Amino acid sequence: MQPDWPAEVHRELAAAGVRVVGFVPDAGHKRLIELCQANKKMRAVPLTTEEEGIGLACGAWLGGERSVLLMQSSGVGNLINVLGMVSVCRFPLVMVITMRGEQGEFNPWQVPMGEGSARVLETMGVAVRQAGEPQAIAAHVKLALTRAFEAQGAEAVLIAQKVIGIKSFQEQRNQ
Repeated sequence: MQPDWPAEVHRELAAAGVRVVGFVPDAGHKRLIELCQANKKMRAVPLTTEEEGIGLACGAWLGGERSVLLMQSSGVGNLINVLGMVSVCRFPLVMVITMRGEQGEFNPWQVPMGEGSARVLETMGVAVRQAGEPQAIAAHVKLALTRAFEAQGAEAVLIAQKVIGIKSFQEQRNQ
């Protein structure tokens, strides 16, 4: 039986005191987003772009709250410029990123950012953890939360596409 990684990650977010969850709608994060929305102690904030999540995380930290950003790998490229703010202002940023563009991807436009996400994030000073198996995700998230909030740095957990599943063109059109 596969672990319920969204529920495990939600438990880690709650245990770490995360109160603000920024997210760009994403099928890979659907269940985790729903769990965060249902949690009365968390405020789930839908974003129109990933860059807004950096500002949200900064504002949450300045307001004394902990936050996390949920997004898809295709949005990593949108963050390059604003990630500079994280290192200059030294506030914690935790990103949980579902990967696209890996083996079996139907959409060729997803491949370049899927292949480059880890390198782009690392170049911008983000510590990257790759979760290739469902049972490893919560542990990676827990470590990222601990390190980000203790060191006031940026951490990302990349969830492999094989964990969330490969979409077909028909599935994509129906969403």
